[in-house]
Amino acid sequence: MALLPILCYPDPKLHRVAKPVDGVDARIRTLVADMLETMYDAKGIGLAATQIDVHERLIVIDVSEERDAPLILINPELVWTSPETHINEEGCLSVPGIYDGVERFDAVHVRAGDEHGNTRTIEADGLLAVCIQHEMDHLLGKVFVEYLSPLKRNRIKKKMLKAQREDDR
Repeated sequence: MALLPILCYPDPKLHRVAKPVDGVDARIRTLVADMLETMYDAKGIGLAATQIDVHERLIVIDVSEERDAPLILINPELVWTSPETHINEEGCLSVPGIYDGVERFDAVHVRAGDEHGNTRTIEADGLLAVCIQHEMDHLLGKVFVEYLSPLKRNRIKKKMLKAQREDDR
């Protein structure tokens, strides 16, 4: 297993739309293991392959308190969304230190494959539903700050670029 570098906003690679995973093989299982290790190391609850510059429809999530219940979603697709929505405070491993409110569906059903090639439908609400929607946005090339006002988004962009310049010194 290996820790993978996470792209930081406003890297243009975060806006690439991910392609479907053709099949689950050793490469995909290794990628899943590396993504889980990277997510846990970064203290995150979700990571999309797009965030590590792999543009395939693959997500890893773990919202459990014990950090021992990983959920792997390969080629996920929303098949149902609740009529109810709420604004939830979100953060992102690609936008470190930034948190803001984003409106999401309260509950979702998502059909996806797992690391064994099995397809199932997951019914999610609460934090898991928010996390699934957030990570699926990454697969579409969308970062959560794009839901914010242009003023907030530009402030965040400037802050992230300044932090990257300081890191490069």
